[in-house]
Amino acid sequence: MSIDDYIAGHDFQPVQKALRDLLDTRLPQAEGRVYHGHPIWLVDKTMLAGFKVYSSYVTFMIWQGQDIDDPTGRLRPGARRMAAVKLTSVSDVDEAAFAAWLTQL
Repeated sequence: MSIDDYIAGHDFQPVQKALRDLLDTRLPQAEGRVYHGHPIWLVDKTMLAGFKVYSSYVTFMIWQGQDIDDPTGRLRPGARRMAAVKLTSVSDVDEAAFAAWLTQL
């Protein structure tokens, strides 16, 4: 399955497309692909970021997100060192904040 196939098969397509564009632009060294059923961006087998669609939101995940300086306070800790933010509309995608997070990877 490709990232395009994943996006086409799930709700919240505008949010997903905004995230894909942001990740492609801000992580040019990373490869985007579907892994364990959802899109991720990785470098040399090291997962950096990705997203996953649920029934009522999209989760934007950063694998080492708990190590990132987040003055917005939007990133919520998850398992291991992961942090994530839940999104329901394109207006939730704060490009400046997300780009600042990604530059710390």
